[in-house]
Amino acid sequence: MQRTQRFSIILCISCSLAALLSGCSTLAPSYTRPAAPVPASWQQDGAPETASAQLGVAEPAWQDFFRDPRLKKVIELGLTHNRDMRVAALNVERAQAQYQIQRAALVPEVDASGGAGFQRVPADFSSTGEAQKLHQYTVGIGVTSYELDLFGRVRSLKDQALEQYLATEQAKQSERISLIAQIAASYLTLAADRESLSVAQETLKAQEESYRLIQRQFEVGTSSELDLRQAQTQVESARVDVARYTTMVAQDTDSLNLLAGTQIPADLLPTSLSLTGQVAALAEVTPGLSSDVLLNRPDVLQAENMLKGYNANIGAARAAYFPRITLVGSLGSGSNQLSGLFSSGTGSWSFMPQIDLPIFDAGARSAQLQVAEVDRDIAIAQYEKAIQTAFQEVADALAQRTNVERQLAAQQALCDATEKRYALTQKRYAQGVDSHLNVLDAQRSLYSAQQGVIGIRLTRLTNLVFLYKALGGGVEAGS
Repeated sequence: MQRTQRFSIILCISCSLAALLSGCSTLAPSYTRPAAPVPASWQQDGAPETASAQLGVAEPAWQDFFRDPRLKKVIELGLTHNRDMRVAALNVERAQAQYQIQRAALVPEVDASGGAGFQRVPADFSSTGEAQKLHQYTVGIGVTSYELDLFGRVRSLKDQALEQYLATEQAKQSERISLIAQIAASYLTLAADRESLSVAQETLKAQEESYRLIQRQFEVGTSSELDLRQAQTQVESARVDVARYTTMVAQDTDSLNLLAGTQIPADLLPTSLSLTGQVAALAEVTPGLSSDVLLNRPDVLQAENMLKGYNANIGAARAAYFPRITLVGSLGSGSNQLSGLFSSGTGSWSFMPQIDLPIFDAGARSAQLQVAEVDRDIAIAQYEKAIQTAFQEVADALAQRTNVERQLAAQQALCDATEKRYALTQKRYAQGVDSHLNVLDAQRSLYSAQQGVIGIRLTRLTNLVFLYKALGGGVEAGS
């Protein structure tokens, strides 16, 4: 009994020592964030001098950035029902479970066991010359194959699993921001195509009325067949555009439903771009804004987490050069009678430490360390590329944003002038001063200018959306 008590003390001390040793440092290299391989700031050529407020990453939240109430509801539907978001969330749960599995290896696993055995020994095999029935009952508690993490191998693997989990969390965040931007862009595209369809339908209606007028004039001989065929050409051209925009509206709706992951109610769909409420609000980006804001983009953080994980793997590969000590021990009781299982003198124990000392492996450990170091170098390159890609996306969005307001103003002025020209040609044609050919040409120019205004307005709004995404996006508090 005293031996059993002594072993219990030894086992407790061993477990405590093992837990203490598991907190030792690893052999992984000290992590230093690589320098960002991009300029320190963006210099916007021709940027407005009135720009005053810098836009930080993840502000404002998307609920504050997108102002249109219907668009907000569509985005909420997408965040709830989109299948890619579900996969991303499940990947986070899986990575978290994997981390918990690896972390558990730092603590000894204690198992309880119990068993019973029944055996009949024939007389020929019995020491007494008579047949015997043997009963055995055992119960115990023990540690199975616990590695003393003297050189940080298990801890390095735990650190790698943690970084993998954090990288998956950042991937989910990146997927979320991307989905919000995609839904907003698709919503705006649907609004623009619906407005283009409306303009095409109004143009078709006006051209059909013009065609009927020319047809009556042709029948009474006051208009030529050339005028009639030109008017007919304009009508058929308008019908082609109506059919084309009708198809585009249907496809835009299907695309938006797919992003939302569910059928969007008709009352949440936009009717036109000009009737859509204030879609987005974005602070001005000051010329010279520091590019350090990119370091907080989810995809950049994901690349950095992967880099940290590969850096931790080097520690595990280095630890493989050193001995591995494994502890196996148990404490229990055994008896040939169930009632005597815990009687005096029935105690049993075992303690079997094992050491594995590497001697010769034909260079396998060296190759594993080299693989770990190369993986780390690859991760550095991928991290740097993620920053460069982010910088380019912001630079492209800023370059477009600088001139899109001027372009929209010029296009709107062109549309207003063309509308006045169309009205004048109609009056001159009604007074017999001008030919119908000039009316058709002015009408065609007005239609083109109107569609141009819609297109540039769409470009302006989607530019805000993609600039917001490029700078890191935003999420609601507590997400």
